[in-house]
Amino acid sequence: MITLPERPRLRPPSEAVRVSYLVGEQADCVHERKDPSWLGSASEDFPAHVRRIGGVQERWGVPSEVLWFTAGEHYLGTLVLRHRLTPELERVGGHIGYHVVLPWRRQGHATAMLRQALPLARAAGLERVLVTCATRNAPSARVIEANGGQEDEPSGEERRFWIVVPPDRDGPGR
Repeated sequence: MITLPERPRLRPPSEAVRVSYLVGEQADCVHERKDPSWLGSASEDFPAHVRRIGGVQERWGVPSEVLWFTAGEHYLGTLVLRHRLTPELERVGGHIGYHVVLPWRRQGHATAMLRQALPLARAAGLERVLVTCATRNAPSARVIEANGGQEDEPSGEERRFWIVVPPDRDGPGR
């Protein structure tokens, strides 16, 4: 197990984790038998890739932001925060989606990522968030439940959970 130089945090995408991002995402593509071709453009011009995905942008028909879970030069995963829901996102996807790359899985990082996303959801004006996972993904369901997720009616092959976002403890103007 690698000792991390600091506690992992959600941060905007950054060039500082180029190598570990590319290696981690490549490993996930191989492990999950997904097409890794999208990594070609990221590898060729990583600064452009970071600029392309950073900030709040319209994705899935709603304002969304991509955040990376990092510690020093180590990229551990990605979290997406969607500021609103469409009818499709209400069925599959929800407000928050996340993944942890190999070899960082099963170490509590997904639970920490989701916990760190809740104040960001509050800052985006959300009082509760929908988080979904595949019915066969028991580890993700445990992550959501550990963050206060209350299960709602399923939608097809997706389990749906609502999390009440805690109030901002620092108050307005933080």
